[in-house]
Amino acid sequence: MLSRLVTALAPYGLNLVGTTAVDAYDAAVPPALGLRRLLPAARTAIVIGNGGGAFWAAFRDSCRAQPEHEREPDPIDAFTRRVIETVIAATIDTRVPTRLLYPFRYPDDPVSFMRLAECAGLGRPSLLGVLVHPVFGPWIALRAALLVPLILAAPRPADGFDPCPGCTERACVDACPAGAVTAAGWDVPRCAAHRLQAEDPCASRCHARFDCVIGRPYRYSPDALEYHQGRALAGIARHARTRA
Repeated sequence: MLSRLVTALAPYGLNLVGTTAVDAYDAAVPPALGLRRLLPAARTAIVIGNGGGAFWAAFRDSCRAQPEHEREPDPIDAFTRRVIETVIAATIDTRVPTRLLYPFRYPDDPVSFMRLAECAGLGRPSLLGVLVHPVFGPWIALRAALLVPLILAAPRPADGFDPCPGCTERACVDACPAGAVTAAGWDVPRCAAHRLQAEDPCASRCHARFDCVIGRPYRYSPDALEYHQGRALAGIARHARTRA
């Protein structure tokens, strides 16, 4: 089942597929973020994501073929659901009870996708505040997780990997115009305050992420970077308004 799923996801740029035991993840998070409550029979969480820019390319191809997709309220999220749910319907036996989770549905299904991916061996925490993959660096995104009542195992590329302690260049620290990335990690309030400036110097990309020494060949394209930065800024602005 897992190999069929991996093969079917690949053409859409969903080239990161990992697994973790539900019990291992649940032991690492508060009960409110646990998986067992969402599917009591679940044994394994299959974590689905992308490394590099192939997923963005597939999304853009979809928008060119059907321009109305780009006008949806959350185009990337809608594309993610269409692709993953189509693939799962074609590869997973309908008799197997499953539960599909998305990071953008956190209010309804609160799950820590960063911890989930870390438990699945897909990345390790970094000074940037994002997971870093040993090949793709910070250029990964977590798109979905599928809970299944089966014991499955996928390769774990990040086992034994720790990106920042051995890095002497620390290009990310020097690149951040806000000084929000330091040896102590990512200062979220400082980053957010800097981004809310009238002339946002990070509108086109996160300079610290862009300069990470790992995975540079897999950096996202300029249009992808600008899109994601715009979405992030909109979220920061909404949060600031709720606190005003």
